[in-house]
Amino acid sequence: MDLQMVVAQGLVVLGALLMGVGAVGLVRLPDVYNRTNAVAKASSLGMICLLLGVLVWKPSTLAVFTLIPAILLQLLTSPISGFAIGRAAYRSRAPMIEETHLNELKSDPPR
Repeated sequence: MDLQMVVAQGLVVLGALLMGVGAVGLVRLPDVYNRTNAVAKASSLGMICLLLGVLVWKPSTLAVFTLIPAILLQLLTSPISGFAIGRAAYRSRAPMIEETHLNELKSDPPR
């Protein structure tokens, strides 16, 4: 096994583990705000690692022109969608856990 295959497999395994951590966070965390944060971060990083693993495993011009835009779109859309879901939950008055001390949206009343 050469170094390229080891790095590719390592990235794919890391991506799968990160996505698994996001799934566990979705089930185990106490409220929608924490769940949204866990899923947005872990799944986007996991997907990026998976895509980079594929790029390292089978490098070609087609792979670069396909996977690099996919990685950039993942970096752009996942944090924005996580923020939008959290804000929608806040506006719909989803309950926060009592341990939450910081509420930066308090000045933004729900509609």
